Amino acid sequence: MRIINRHPSRAVYVLLAALPFIALAVVYSIGSYERLSVNPADKILPSVTQMMLTMKEYMFVADKRTGHYLFWSDTAISLWRLACGMAISIAISLVVGVAAGFIPWIRALVQPFVAAFSLIPPITILPILFILVGLEEASKITLIAVGTAPLMLRAVALAVEDIPREMIVKAQTLGASTWQMVTRVVLPQVLPKLIVATRFALIPAWIFLISAEAIAAVSGLGYRIFLVRRFLAMDVIIPYVIWITLLAWIMDISLAMLQRRLFPWFQPEQKS
Repeated sequence: MRIINRHPSRAVYVLLAALPFIALAVVYSIGSYERLSVNPADKILPSVTQMMLTMKEYMFVADKRTGHYLFWSDTAISLWRLACGMAISIAISLVVGVAAGFIPWIRALVQPFVAAFSLIPPITILPILFILVGLEEASKITLIAVGTAPLMLRAVALAVEDIPREMIVKAQTLGASTWQMVTRVVLPQVLPKLIVATRFALIPAWIFLISAEAIAAVSGLGYRIFLVRRFLAMDVIIPYVIWITLLAWIMDISLAMLQRRLFPWFQPEQKS
């Protein structure tokens, strides 16, 4: 049997998936040991023990200035900003995307503008947002929404356009109104693809969040990383980066599970 037709068992698949992570951990451990054996005060590659001790302090010892547990307060404010920005983006994408994909007049009005707007690097408009809405939460949430909405909106509009024309014709033949066609024909076809678009949009959403927090914030995961970098505090930076990666992975897996549960019929077409 050719190798392209051989599939690993579940156990072998898990092992193969874990190997790159194990290899990275081993390489880091060796590099950290070599540097610390030469200079115990080295900050570039802290040991796992050093990182665990630092994170224990960030997690379970209240900050003397604010009284907060920094790790959890940073996580909470970053997730709140991300959730608000993505909620706005999803709402805009669903409403405008369905309208643009289903109604030709709105498509002619919206699509050229969205296509042009999506070419603007969102991070470049951050100074404009700071001037217009200030340095508070609104600018960070708006950046996430502006950065992700065009991508998701276009994905939704294309999903509407991909609906077989025969389904629309049959609905009209049966006397369905435009609203009934949207709710009973379009939305069931579009919602699973909106979840897929949201999963893809999480990547730029995290980038915009961390960038905004690094530039103008006094809390958040991105703020903490860029605050301690001046002290070469890699025992904080590395765990924070790992935590952000874990959060993003949990969100992606959760959306995939939600898609399977709500739209099981969609799985043969779109695998996670």
